[in-house]
Amino acid sequence: MPLLVWSACSLLLCSFFAVSAPAKSYQIERLEPANWWAGMQHSQLQLLVYGKDIAQLTPGLSYHGVSLTGVERTANPNYLFVNLSLAADVQPGDIALHFSLNGETLLSHSYPLLQRREASAKRLGFNPADVIYLLTPDRFANGNPANDNMPGMHEQANRNNEHGRHGGDLAGMQNALPYIADMGFTAIWPTPLTENNQSAYSYHGYAATDLYNIDARFGTNSQYRDFVAAANSKGIKVIQDIILNHIGSEHWWLKDLPDNNWLNNQSFLTSTAFIGTNHNRSTVQDPYASLVDSTQFTDGWFVDTMPDLNQRHPLLATYLIQNSIWWVEYANLAGIREDTYSYADKAFLSEWARRIMLEYPNFNIVGEEWSPNPLIVSYWQRGKQNRDDYVSHTPSMLDFPLYDALLKALISEESWNGGWISLYEMLSNDHVYADPFNLVTFEGNHDTARIFSLLNEDMNLYRMAISYLLTMRGIPQLFYGTEIAMQSLKVRDDGKVRADFPGGWAGDKVNAFSGNGLNSTQKSAQQLVKALLNWRKTASAIHSGKLMHFAPDNGTYTYFRYNDSQTVMVVMNKQLQPVALDLARFNEVLPQGKNATEVITGKNIKLDKQLTVPARGTLVLDIR
Repeated sequence: MPLLVWSACSLLLCSFFAVSAPAKSYQIERLEPANWWAGMQHSQLQLLVYGKDIAQLTPGLSYHGVSLTGVERTANPNYLFVNLSLAADVQPGDIALHFSLNGETLLSHSYPLLQRREASAKRLGFNPADVIYLLTPDRFANGNPANDNMPGMHEQANRNNEHGRHGGDLAGMQNALPYIADMGFTAIWPTPLTENNQSAYSYHGYAATDLYNIDARFGTNSQYRDFVAAANSKGIKVIQDIILNHIGSEHWWLKDLPDNNWLNNQSFLTSTAFIGTNHNRSTVQDPYASLVDSTQFTDGWFVDTMPDLNQRHPLLATYLIQNSIWWVEYANLAGIREDTYSYADKAFLSEWARRIMLEYPNFNIVGEEWSPNPLIVSYWQRGKQNRDDYVSHTPSMLDFPLYDALLKALISEESWNGGWISLYEMLSNDHVYADPFNLVTFEGNHDTARIFSLLNEDMNLYRMAISYLLTMRGIPQLFYGTEIAMQSLKVRDDGKVRADFPGGWAGDKVNAFSGNGLNSTQKSAQQLVKALLNWRKTASAIHSGKLMHFAPDNGTYTYFRYNDSQTVMVVMNKQLQPVALDLARFNEVLPQGKNATEVITGKNIKLDKQLTVPARGTLVLDIR
């Protein structure tokens, strides 16, 4: 109602004036995604609009080729979800959005619809021709000390705290690109770079507080995009680590949740009756699993600082799908590594991957299913015919079963049921996978003890492990520091496993980038990895060749990778004495009367009737 206000206009004349009450002020505090692109395969786009009482407003727009198809509201009046439809021929430009109340426009927003990169949809994801370098950005290299501590960020840098932030960043990663390329790596997977404004343990990145922004202590979104471009210019693809299962307890949503069921077990926020996940990943596929066990697996939280997302909520599901696609398009990524894969809702996971692969048919996604059982891992790979008719669209999975078998084979004594036979038999389980050659193999990661330590600092066993990884089927991944035989405790200790890479900080006495200060073991390891990686770049038999292995014999294990133009023979001998192999055993795959180049040493070897394998030795023979 108008207010009547007495106003003294002059000493002689006074009047009543009708003064209207000021209209309520509305403000858009967040709008996500902040932009989109013309020409995407999926024509629908959903905008999350956040602001005080924003749901009271009615959105509208004016743009040729874009129509508003619906508006969705939740129990929280501060959120508005706007559904748009984009025509196939819509042109880039700024969409004029307006928000009105009772027919009066109270807010306007210019929404950018951008031009896609040429051939964006045809981008090639990481594949078996690549070798992935996994690094923890905070612990790798500090290229810009000025961003170690940033305004508004809770945790400050303290390099003396092995569980705290140390200051590594995008600038350090970009400075290291010449080293990474020279070593022979063709892809980089950094652990998550998105904002983790947690009060402690924020360095690892797995408790996101903003899914659309790079953590300021790493850099900015534009710096991330520049880093990817710089990596691409050196022939290096970039894989982004994405978490769909959970967020951090300081995520901006937690201060004003979009809906009353945005999280699984949302009551944990106000209750002391916390129940974490049981980690029983087999329950997702187990025909006899109880509902209480399977529900606790997917809906239980990891810890109380990692709220578990409810991907069954359709608005949240769309948000997460669009977020992943946004990063691929914005930063020009070549792949996604999806964390804690099976802990998310499996119907959602199917749709999430389908939508990404719809936009980028040659892309690659690798999921983390931490199980030594190939039956559990294979369930999630695209193309698998599952008995429950579950359909996955995720092309790759991390090969935890082969990792586990490799370690056991190397450290176990040889016997009829121990040593190499465990690795041989695990590989024979490849028949359960839809595409075993697209699995990501590895020697360790940010969650496992360092392989050099697990192998009792035995350089001969280390050489076998690295040679196996880089010549076996699949897409190999090495953890930063493996190339210089970094060490850790044999039990999990994240702070020591994720130790600073030597040379990444000014004043480091040892510099792995330049080689200064490395001991003889470290130099030998680095030379081994570099030789194998750079040879592997041109080894077509490793990229796309067939595989044949022979049952372990007399402490040795032999296998071949081969195609029409190249044969690679790999032999590993765990015996304390040389072993002479009768080459006639391998006639069905070994070319006759050929010479071979031993890749590690560069020596020429005549393949005649016998091949002598040195004690505790490894031979990688290139036969062309």
